[in-house]
Amino acid sequence: MYQVLSELNKTPGVTGSMVVGNDGIVVAADLKTGLESETVGALAASITTSIQKSLSRLETSPWAQVTIEAEDGKLFFSDTNVGILVVTTEKIVNVGLVRLEIKNAIDQLRLS
Repeated sequence: MYQVLSELNKTPGVTGSMVVGNDGIVVAADLKTGLESETVGALAASITTSIQKSLSRLETSPWAQVTIEAEDGKLFFSDTNVGILVVTTEKIVNVGLVRLEIKNAIDQLRLS
């Protein structure tokens, strides 16, 4: 799992990545930023749980990926079989490339 995160972090503009359980507990982290992994994990669980409940009320498919754009950068939350993949990036980043690399990372995580 750490190898997958390390490879993902080589993507230009990516500043860190981690896998978090649906309960917010950090499974594995490789964050290069000053963000605290426990705080990011709790945020990821809270946001994705809220989104899933809202989507259920709308009777639509489960969530796959959520992107948050903040002043200092972006956060990508993606659903995997092992929890939530969280990727942090710089403010200006090639979103298409990051999403492609996230998809590749998810495929690798699902195989492990």
